[in-house]
Amino acid sequence: MSNDNNGTVGRRIPGGLRQFFGSISLMANSPWGNGPKDGDDDGKRGPRNPWVTPDPADGGRGRRPRGPSALDELLRKGRGSFGGGGSGGGGGMNLPESAKLWKWGALLLVAIWAIFSMIHIVPPEKEGVVTRLGSYVRTVGPGVKWTWPAPVEQMRMEDVRAIRTMQVGSPTATDENFVLTRDQSIVDLAYEVRWSVRDPELFIFQLADPEGTIREVAESAMRATVANFDLVQAIGPGRVDIEAQVQNRMQALLDQYRAGVAIQGIAIRQADPPKQVDEAFKEVTAARQERESSINQARAYEQRILERARGDTAQFDQIYEQYRLAPEVTRRRLYYETMESVLSNVDKTIVEARGVTPYLPLPEVRKRADAAQDSAAKGGQ
Repeated sequence: MSNDNNGTVGRRIPGGLRQFFGSISLMANSPWGNGPKDGDDDGKRGPRNPWVTPDPADGGRGRRPRGPSALDELLRKGRGSFGGGGSGGGGGMNLPESAKLWKWGALLLVAIWAIFSMIHIVPPEKEGVVTRLGSYVRTVGPGVKWTWPAPVEQMRMEDVRAIRTMQVGSPTATDENFVLTRDQSIVDLAYEVRWSVRDPELFIFQLADPEGTIREVAESAMRATVANFDLVQAIGPGRVDIEAQVQNRMQALLDQYRAGVAIQGIAIRQADPPKQVDEAFKEVTAARQERESSINQARAYEQRILERARGDTAQFDQIYEQYRLAPEVTRRRLYYETMESVLSNVDKTIVEARGVTPYLPLPEVRKRADAAQDSAAKGGQ
């Protein structure tokens, strides 16, 4: 290189790098080569172009252009796959048009996402709870509702018309739900809780586990209520009162928790003693039922006797009134009626009169007369 050039390079490149590039330029196989020596045809000094291949026909001093390198081929194929045309450095992808296409596609996707996240259709049986960045904003009713795009505002729909059921204990389950009664007895209870959502805001945000809370409140209210009833009442006639009291207790507790839940009803499906004493309890129940049956039969007999006595008393009072009006006639009539009722089923008749046989076996005579008539009738045939 010339002195001017060397001075320029010396000023721009540090000394260590200048020595490194100088050592490379002195290598025989360096792509930069050595400068032309004195007597060269071109009479020029300076490094050879590294992107041309020396021409052997010219003694290595010619400059034949190289073909496309592997990197050029890779870039050309990449441009072709993205829609660019041409070969070498002459063709390529039209970058401004591609940028416009990507921009319009992105805008279209954003618009679709915004529309679908802003428009909400709330069914008639539901209500929508709108939150803005996770905080409660409002509750909307049925219809077409609008919100800010997600994730700025989001809507959660909750069914406020449906009656939901929860089973506590089960007649077919192996686990038993034991409850203690007032008389220190144990009863196995299985019941159903029917509830609905009254306030969606409280139902969603007030309790971490609403259904778990409802189950625990139901168990607590049932145990507190059954503790006021005997075993016989709990498994029999006291079920209706237990269900009503449990419902009231549950509603009061859930209102204190601000759960936003309405208890629609409690239904006891099973109320049995434990399996270990089930047979003995059945025997006790059978004995109790037999006792009740005997008591009912005695009461029925008592009623029949009392009614008959009342009837006899009324009849006697009526006869007494007649006797006061006509004592002799009434006395004789009563005598005849009594004798008729007494002697109607007797085979003997006694007549106390003069000149008459004291004893007349009238039924026997009647039987003989009937037998004779039957014999005569058969002989005539």
